Amino acid sequence: MPEGEHPTTPNLLRPVMPELDSIRGIAILLVVFYHGLYINLNETRLPHSALIVFKLFWIGRLGVSLFFVLSGFLITGILVDSSGRPDYYSRFYARRAFRILPAYFITIVILVVFGIAPWKFIGMSLLYLSNLTPLFGIPIAYSVLWSLAVEEHFYFLWPIVVRNLKPLQVTKCCVIILALSPLSRLLSFYLTTQDRLTAFRCNEYTWNSLDGLACGALFAIWLRSHNPSRKILQRAVLILFISATAIEVIGLPWGILTRQSPFGAAFQVVPWHLLFVTILGSFLLLATSNWKGLVSLKFLRFFGEISYGLYLYHMLAYAAVDYLAKRASISWTDTVSSYLTRFVVGASLAIGFAYFSRRTVENYFLGLKQRLTRA
Repeated sequence: MPEGEHPTTPNLLRPVMPELDSIRGIAILLVVFYHGLYINLNETRLPHSALIVFKLFWIGRLGVSLFFVLSGFLITGILVDSSGRPDYYSRFYARRAFRILPAYFITIVILVVFGIAPWKFIGMSLLYLSNLTPLFGIPIAYSVLWSLAVEEHFYFLWPIVVRNLKPLQVTKCCVIILALSPLSRLLSFYLTTQDRLTAFRCNEYTWNSLDGLACGALFAIWLRSHNPSRKILQRAVLILFISATAIEVIGLPWGILTRQSPFGAAFQVVPWHLLFVTILGSFLLLATSNWKGLVSLKFLRFFGEISYGLYLYHMLAYAAVDYLAKRASISWTDTVSSYLTRFVVGASLAIGFAYFSRRTVENYFLGLKQRLTRA
């Protein structure tokens, strides 16, 4: 997702943190594999053994949660570090706009030109309300936009919170969000249980998607407020990992693996958020050690660099491949080889377009961002 800038705490937090690009790379690959290999499985044609393997890519759905944790961490760090600037708001929003809007508008134009989404959905998406369209009887016509809406709502509100509250008060806000989010999802589950589509989409409403952002924000504030030693951070990472594992294991009999149960709807993502903070902390530790090469792999950083565009475009690429296959009377889902071919062709098309978008349009506006908001 959109990139962070310049945290200032020495050692663990540095002006340039390539390991965070690696985390972005992991997150976007999870999402691309999820939509390419898990969604639209033909369970009547593919062998049972293949279905078992492909269904493991369900975990890729959690790539969005990883993006949320990382975004909460980075954006909160940026806001805390710049909270005393007179141009606090104008600088932040200008930099976000230069980073986010170009690729977003390219996506909107594609949706309009090819008639992929109705005008009602387009209009609400231009207002960053695409995740709330089911409330108005409008289907989410291009599903990846829901998380961008959540991020934008976070960008609109969180700077006000960080600017006007002390770090301890911001911490309390994060804790309250973490406590209320499962309750909000549980309430939504019962309110929408008669409508399966709405029941699924309610997970994408902003108020049901805030705890990942809050986890990342809480971690950013803790690192800046306490400046922990490496040993303390290692202990914190271990505690978080044990807690995540315990919640997952305890929740198994209660249906934590599926959002079709009340407990799963409320708590399924909770242990994963803790795990993703664990990963973030581990990457910071490794990146500032002799093992930094493990968290700064070139291919992960490459995907991290193009992750925003790839996230926006990849489902368009899969849709294009499906459309061309249909016109040619080709079925991509009858055999394992054809299914994998669909994935490779679609993912390659998406990666190529995302790379082109980053190197041309996005980099042009990123250059403007640096020149116009350098001070």
